Amino acid sequence: MQTTAITVPTSGFLQLNPVRASRWRTVAGAFAATVAFGLLPAAAFAEPAKGGAANLAMVGEPQGLDPMISTADLVGTIMQHVYEPLYTFDANWNVAPMLAEGMPVVSKDGLTYTIAIRKGVKLHNGRDLNADDVVASLQRWMELSPRGKSVGKEVASLAAKGPQSIELKLKNPYAPLLAQLALPSGMAAIMAKESIAPQLKEFIGTGPYKFKERRPDQFTVLVRHDGYTARKEAPSGYAGRREALLDELRFVPVPNANTRVEGSLSGQFQYADLLPVEAVGRIEKGAPAVVPIVTKNFGFPYIVFNTKEGVLASQPLRRAVQTAVGQGELMAAGFGDNRFFVVEPNFFPKGTPYYSAAGTNAYNTRNPQTAKDLAAKAGYNGQPVRIMASRQYEFHYNMALVMSEQLKKAGFKTDLQVVDWATLVQRRNDAKLWDVYFTHSGLFPEPMLSPPQLGDGAPGWWETPAKKATLTAFNQETDSAKRGALWGQVQQTVYDEVPFIEVGKFNSLSARSAKLEGYTPAIWPFFWNTGLAK
Repeated sequence: MQTTAITVPTSGFLQLNPVRASRWRTVAGAFAATVAFGLLPAAAFAEPAKGGAANLAMVGEPQGLDPMISTADLVGTIMQHVYEPLYTFDANWNVAPMLAEGMPVVSKDGLTYTIAIRKGVKLHNGRDLNADDVVASLQRWMELSPRGKSVGKEVASLAAKGPQSIELKLKNPYAPLLAQLALPSGMAAIMAKESIAPQLKEFIGTGPYKFKERRPDQFTVLVRHDGYTARKEAPSGYAGRREALLDELRFVPVPNANTRVEGSLSGQFQYADLLPVEAVGRIEKGAPAVVPIVTKNFGFPYIVFNTKEGVLASQPLRRAVQTAVGQGELMAAGFGDNRFFVVEPNFFPKGTPYYSAAGTNAYNTRNPQTAKDLAAKAGYNGQPVRIMASRQYEFHYNMALVMSEQLKKAGFKTDLQVVDWATLVQRRNDAKLWDVYFTHSGLFPEPMLSPPQLGDGAPGWWETPAKKATLTAFNQETDSAKRGALWGQVQQTVYDEVPFIEVGKFNSLSARSAKLEGYTPAIWPFFWNTGLAK
């Protein structure tokens, strides 16, 4: 059993259009050589034991458990055990079937997708999954989810074609479709039709675990779905065979990062998510009982601006704030140890298909006098800039402190509002309550997967003609080489209009008990195929 630190590189690129599979595999090689994504093949561990319950320390209390409504990673992490999508990602970030029988049949014009649904898949209420469940679920997703809404605009029709098949017709070619259907965050979760309403009546999915109980601020408990219908393929990332080895998964909200560290060292938690990087030495000293997990290129912090209401609804004032900000200082404050972060303006690393230097002269400028001049020209008259951050993600809070000081040097008044993560997730949906908030995302090889602000209706409410034009051109192009060039135009628009600021890239630190066997490190940690040693 491995008891030293696991440093997890991963690789791969999304196979978004099955018609062009060979071309995407070529692109995958470039991405695999550069980017790490945090998955290991399940074969890296011995077959784990069955039975027992795992206490899993999460960063806080989920706002809710509806995986369509919330884009919070915490909700996706929990509910991906209850619900499953049509497609998912394997260990190389290729799209792979989950509830779909296989990859879709795509018409020559790229507009019609025919998807066969696996037969004999049992829902948690005991009946078989059918095409009507899938259609109802996807329709709800396209109505409610920010990610789903952006996909819904591309869909001409969606209908069942017999009991175990659906047909989805697009208005125009849409390269990210399968990747959008596969992402756990803001998930295109397939639900029992009878459970669906604007508010879910029950959490009835097909996953290896069933919802049992939630006690706010105490725990969310999932239990094994004994009727689960697993795929036959070998496990690979999120794809392949899933087996509920543990009797119970207990997701425990632990907002204080140091408490998560202490709980992992004491054996109270079998897994502790997103620990402060300065704790890596203590976790390493906890061996052999505790295993630190460093996931390289885990993701990127970013700062969302309210473009709808408030002082920063003005694009010239957002440019002034952008000029005042120094991302290098923010990343140093957030992570300290430079082994855990990189300061670079390009959204995607060099050597990858979407690397671009477009707009990057606006990155890390940290020029208070120029920012003050721009703000005065834009009519700034001393209104406070309301900055929301949560200490559950300590690096968010540390970066917010520094940004507040940077803005003050540029003549802005600031109001730093420190709230728990569930409150932040709730408040960010109300445009009257904030101007800026801190968050982060995983780093994915398909640009449209994150951040949600590239879609429709996400907090920040960025909607402009330039956004629409550049993203339409990008998404309708299915040739990978041409998409790479078009991404530069999208990146330029983000730098020009400042709906959000990407701060940098970071590695994450988590920890698991050495007794938690079969665990596969991932951006959204999952606990199927995972057991506890006796």
